[in-house]
Amino acid sequence: MRIYLAGSIFTPYERAFLDDCASRLRAEGFGVFVPHEQGLVGLDATPAAVFAVDAGGVESADAVLAVLDGPSVDDGTACEIGLFHGLKQRDPERKGVVGLLTDLRAERRGEFATNLFVRGCIEAGGGAVVGSLDDALAILHGWESR
Repeated sequence: MRIYLAGSIFTPYERAFLDDCASRLRAEGFGVFVPHEQGLVGLDATPAAVFAVDAGGVESADAVLAVLDGPSVDDGTACEIGLFHGLKQRDPERKGVVGLLTDLRAERRGEFATNLFVRGCIEAGGGAVVGSLDDALAILHGWESR
């Protein structure tokens, strides 16, 4: 199963977290598309090039794992979630979106710590928001076995 790993990529810490997640997913046997591994991070990237590469990654994915951490969901991540949701509407063989929310601020604010529209998009497609990579992997493996 091919996973599109969505999340903010603008700091070395964000990219390192995504790298760690990708390593774990690959160790579990998943194919993983990670946007910043495609070489389009930096001042030379153009909107058209980033969109073409990342949209192609979303289109080739069976599922999305979206990191939702931060004071609000990263706008690119929200766009990727929405794009996948639209693709899933036309192709029910696609699995869904798992939102990974590890941010301590979410624990303080409760269940609705993410944008309700984004959360609704995830849940409408049969996905869920979870608090650990282990929980995300359990869902992804469940979808893989179907």
